[in-house]
Amino acid sequence: MATMTAETLTSESCDVEYLLEVVEARKTFPGVVALDNVQLKIRPGSVHALMGENGAGKSTLMKIIAGVYIPDQGEVRLHGRPLTLNGPLDALEAGIAMIHQELNLMPYMTIAENIWIRREPLNVFGMVNHGKMHQMTETLFERLGIDMDPDMEVRHLTVAGRQMVEIAKAVSYESDVLIMDEPTSALTDREVEHLFRIINDLRAQGKGIIYITHKMDEVFEIADDISVFRDGQFIHAAPASELTSDKIIQLMVGREVTQMFPKEEVPIGEVVLSVKDLALDGVFQQVNFEVRAGEILGIAGLVGSGRTNVAETLFGVTPATSGTIAIDGQETIITSPHQAMLRGLALLTEDRKETGLFLGLSVIENMEMAVLRDGYTKGPFVEQGRLDHECDTMNELLRVKTPSLDERIGNLSGGNQQKVLIGRWLMTQPRILILDEPTRGIDVGAKAEIHKLISKLAGQGVAVIMISSELPEVLGMSDRIMVMHEGKATGFLDRGEANQVNIMELASAPVQPPVAHD
Repeated sequence: MATMTAETLTSESCDVEYLLEVVEARKTFPGVVALDNVQLKIRPGSVHALMGENGAGKSTLMKIIAGVYIPDQGEVRLHGRPLTLNGPLDALEAGIAMIHQELNLMPYMTIAENIWIRREPLNVFGMVNHGKMHQMTETLFERLGIDMDPDMEVRHLTVAGRQMVEIAKAVSYESDVLIMDEPTSALTDREVEHLFRIINDLRAQGKGIIYITHKMDEVFEIADDISVFRDGQFIHAAPASELTSDKIIQLMVGREVTQMFPKEEVPIGEVVLSVKDLALDGVFQQVNFEVRAGEILGIAGLVGSGRTNVAETLFGVTPATSGTIAIDGQETIITSPHQAMLRGLALLTEDRKETGLFLGLSVIENMEMAVLRDGYTKGPFVEQGRLDHECDTMNELLRVKTPSLDERIGNLSGGNQQKVLIGRWLMTQPRILILDEPTRGIDVGAKAEIHKLISKLAGQGVAVIMISSELPEVLGMSDRIMVMHEGKATGFLDRGEANQVNIMELASAPVQPPVAHD
């Protein structure tokens, strides 16, 4: 391929039909064909949604466009001309920026330092001009409508705040093509509206936006065109106006997904977990609820409501400062995750990268992590053969797409990483399973599989607490719903009376702390 410089691209006219094209791209990894002669065509001034199950090849293709991977064959064309990319910096210089699904900010640097890294303004002595960098960041934030202190260290931001910094950083490159990989995974509805305003402004400037999401409602709200991938192959492309959600799902999975929320009516048993006046100073207070065997208790609330903090306190990550936790009617004190596990609790954490995965280890090492100490040892030795068999069985049950259990888990797609984490906790055979955003970043086919698994576990008598930002998921899977606002439980809704309106009313308008009811 002929090399195309950033200067050439800048002077290139934009009267071509497609701003960006990928032609017959192929990429293989050991034992896996990630992309098989795929294509993608992005029009100027458009938002192009890229749809597909986890493992369909979406992220691999985006990394080729962003210069992270070099394709085995095929080419990328920008403004109608072939483009050679030997690394991410080449892509940035050519006018292609990417917001990665897994955030890559440096926590102990400021927001401004993260945004302008490698592009810092210098003073006459060749030192970083922090005053000017602060001003540049404020100007960028004013343009994007972001209210943050440029001098705040990133480690103090919420996941949603870090996501907005990533978005601002990508926009700061003034790129012609902007790739957004699951940009709303940690955003509230209000923040999503804010992001869509930014996208609409960029579209009006003639930019091309490649948008990856598993949220079908977002696709039809923001996308002009849609391409569908399956198993590393290009399947179909069409204007969004010519497709329906059912058609997209069918193209993605190669079959009809008839029931997204396969909630089963199962016998509800005795109270397994009882929480009274639980509090964590400065975070949440006076939280009361019960969960019974076979019951799925959904917890809803906006970002910052304290949902995740309650889950972490139950699991001993951040021990409670007051209140009581009782299991099977017996009051217990939980001050560590190990104590929680010994009492039959398991916690799937909200952020798989930060608090769940060991990215440098293999699939099997990640899956067996929670049971190595208890259950699979004989004296000082690990019963590796039995453990390998159990991991292999779990891998087949969850249909994890991986060349082998020895594959480095960092090489798997986000959805398959999530399945491995779920497998890790199922291997502990928990009686109380806490799931914090169990289907975040997972495609519709895999979501249906995980929902079916959750219902099956409830049918086996497991008490399930499910936290989710997706209201259809909470409504579709829960027997009861506890709604939180600013660290307090503001209401309980039975399955038959719950809807998005009354959940949002409780999530945004605090009332007196309620008493949980059956």
